[in-house]
Amino acid sequence: MKVKKIAAIAIASACAFSMAACGGDDKGGAKTAEGNKTGITYPEINLGETGKDIKTTITFMNNRTDMNLDTYPGKNWKSYIEDFNKMYPNITVKVQTDSNYADSALTRLQANNDSWDIMMIPAVDKSEFSNYFVPYGETSEMEKVIKLADEKAYDGQTYGIANNGVTAGIVYNKKVFEEAGIKELPKTPEEFQADLKLIKEKTKAVPLYTNFVEDWAMGAWDQYIAGNATGDPKFMNQVLPTTKEPFKKDASAPDTHPYAVYKTLYDAVANGYTEEDYSTTDWESSKGKMNNGEIATMVLGAWAVPQMKQAGDHPDDIGYMPFPITVDGKQYATIAGDYSYGINKNISKEKQEASMIFVKWMTEDSGFAKNEGGIPIKADDESMPETYETFSDVELITDAPAKEGQEDLLANVNSDSELGINNGNGKKIQDIVVDAANRTRTIDQIMDEWNQKWAKAVEDNE
Repeated sequence: MKVKKIAAIAIASACAFSMAACGGDDKGGAKTAEGNKTGITYPEINLGETGKDIKTTITFMNNRTDMNLDTYPGKNWKSYIEDFNKMYPNITVKVQTDSNYADSALTRLQANNDSWDIMMIPAVDKSEFSNYFVPYGETSEMEKVIKLADEKAYDGQTYGIANNGVTAGIVYNKKVFEEAGIKELPKTPEEFQADLKLIKEKTKAVPLYTNFVEDWAMGAWDQYIAGNATGDPKFMNQVLPTTKEPFKKDASAPDTHPYAVYKTLYDAVANGYTEEDYSTTDWESSKGKMNNGEIATMVLGAWAVPQMKQAGDHPDDIGYMPFPITVDGKQYATIAGDYSYGINKNISKEKQEASMIFVKWMTEDSGFAKNEGGIPIKADDESMPETYETFSDVELITDAPAKEGQEDLLANVNSDSELGINNGNGKKIQDIVVDAANRTRTIDQIMDEWNQKWAKAVEDNE
């Protein structure tokens, strides 16, 4: 599958804009990059005061179709908007959601129009941010008010603000683990496989539910190959795009690095520790099955925990544990943003300011992050949700940015290799399940093929 990437060259005539900073505003000359018509930056907004005279309607496009339903068991979009309107009654927020969000958002971006005001930023090269999005402010200033300010930044400007911080782990049912006689959570792939075996032998639960049918759920396995599997903050953005065989088994530490992550899935399927028929998995019903103990584990981000808790009568049975890889005696977890809010550069000054106000309210006042089991993004909010109670001995790390001049290297290698690491390509992970179930290819054969594709892409981008 060819990973979709917006080609800046192809649309240069429509959106060739400079990244140079432009004039100051009425608050003392704070710089705003071209594309920000508001004359104000995110740090300068005082919620409840800034923009009180604005009367407009903005459209917020996002991936959370479940939150657009009145039946959503958590706090839905309607409730958030109602709370926002208590502070800003004259800013109307219309919510649009899409179950095929990753593709739909890219299509809307390519249209390069004003049909949306805020969207969750899809897979876009960092060098293209200024073609589509409003800069919130200089990254050096944004770092003082939000976490992960450099995650969606380019050339010193921040273009996206994470809706919440997440770490990759495993959702599990505590009661099922107890029934299986598991007293300590697994810290290595071998311990994890042994626990899955106990669950199969001593309970009626599916040890590991793959969610095979859902492409996005399969793609979630990519989230564990960097800091979680290596303990190296530089791995994702500096090591991976320059290494020709990143998926080979590490000779000195075979239970670490990307190879160990994908082998964990392969072994679970090959050993019969997953659902009987992977082609019949169902995401919505799996939530209730996890809640009532029919499923023991699912490899998903922490965002899934609240949904599992809300899916039945046993919320206290749902837990979240670190991915079972240990590097030199220590477990790691990478903190990253889930999706990030981006504001359309093609809309009016009034809509841009209203959109930035709404994003700041969502980040600082709405409680969204913790409601969804995520880590708050406001810089001085050090609170952690209960979701992470098993992470007390885990070292949390953040991916280091790419080296100067290599900001788009990972995206280019990723696209050229057609592997789509962390870019929604769940098809390659589905292939692992199929090969493991049918014994058509070994994990080494699969990883060798990936290495060949990746090596060629690295060479082509040298």
